[in-house]
Amino acid sequence: MKTIDLLARIKGKYHRTLAYQFNKRMVSIQTPVPIISFTFDDAPRTAFTAGGYILESFGARATFFVSLGLLGTTTEVGLIANLSDLSRAIMTGHELGCHTFDHFDTWEVPARQFVRSVLENGQVLSRILPGTNFKTFSYPKNEPNPSIKFYLEKHFACCRGGGQTSNVGKADLNLLKAFFLDRRNMANINEIKQLINYNTSYRGWLIFATHDIADNPSPYGCTPQFFDEVVKYAAHSGSLLLTVENALEQIQASAYNPTI
Repeated sequence: MKTIDLLARIKGKYHRTLAYQFNKRMVSIQTPVPIISFTFDDAPRTAFTAGGYILESFGARATFFVSLGLLGTTTEVGLIANLSDLSRAIMTGHELGCHTFDHFDTWEVPARQFVRSVLENGQVLSRILPGTNFKTFSYPKNEPNPSIKFYLEKHFACCRGGGQTSNVGKADLNLLKAFFLDRRNMANINEIKQLINYNTSYRGWLIFATHDIADNPSPYGCTPQFFDEVVKYAAHSGSLLLTVENALEQIQASAYNPTI
């Protein structure tokens, strides 16, 4: 292994350790029915035109975490959504979540600059879609700097990261865990089904995340066929398929009223 790769891995592990250990906001997950949420980061158009339609065919809705500074541009995950895509998503019951305006990594820019990007994203959303606001957040690229977790706690009901697992028993609302559907697991649908079964057994909250949905996806996305199979299995698992915002509302209601 090259020295530079080893150092990058050590640095990444150090950042992840800090992210998961500090500035937590814990919640108990005591729902009578397991919950699954489907989320898309960066909001490429295919997430709306393919991913959103697949979810709608099963009566489900997604949370699209958008970086409005990327709107209409082309990135490594393809063409990013336009205003019409966002408007249609809202009209059909999907959720828009915040992903910073500039798609910043919390470790790569000063905290003040990151915060400005978060605020700008919300301001732009209010301007282009009056009456709409962000209630949930997803960290771009990597797990967050703990100082950013502390700040975002004041602005969002919850914030999502990665981790490749489900939220069972208790979860950190400042860093919810998610499982990314991408080139790492497209060849092993059984791994995904086992995770859904695990989440069902423990009545947890499983959050799936991905980017583009295309026949020839980026390394960060998956094919429509693969995504459809995951959604179908989730829909037949007995789980509630909810947006991140609605899932959290259900969890908080169940925590206060265990008999729900």
